[in-house]
Amino acid sequence: MGSLVRVVVCVLMLVVVCRAQCFFQELETKDPKTPAKGCVDKEGKQHVFGSSWVKDCYDCSCSVRGIGCCNRIPEVVDLSAECELVVDRKACSHRVVMKSDKTKDCNRSFSMVL
Repeated sequence: MGSLVRVVVCVLMLVVVCRAQCFFQELETKDPKTPAKGCVDKEGKQHVFGSSWVKDCYDCSCSVRGIGCCNRIPEVVDLSAECELVVDRKACSHRVVMKSDKTKDCNRSFSMVL
């Protein structure tokens, strides 16, 4: 029974960790007579249709509808008192660890804030 509880906790952790903030920027066409060849991001960089990239820890992609991006870092989580979310923005990664020993992953119960 203990291993079943661990599996459920791990699945819940993935749900919390995978929850991400997303946004969509519609494709802008300047000249209706000339079809767009791709998307232009906020910095003015051109991206071809079907391409994807990572910018500031956001996974982004360009489609004929526009640019869609989702944050790789969790937005909000409600962890147990023993756990802590540690974020590495340079590597765009995160871990849920024990507050008392940050080298150990946290497998205590927690809940997601919707």
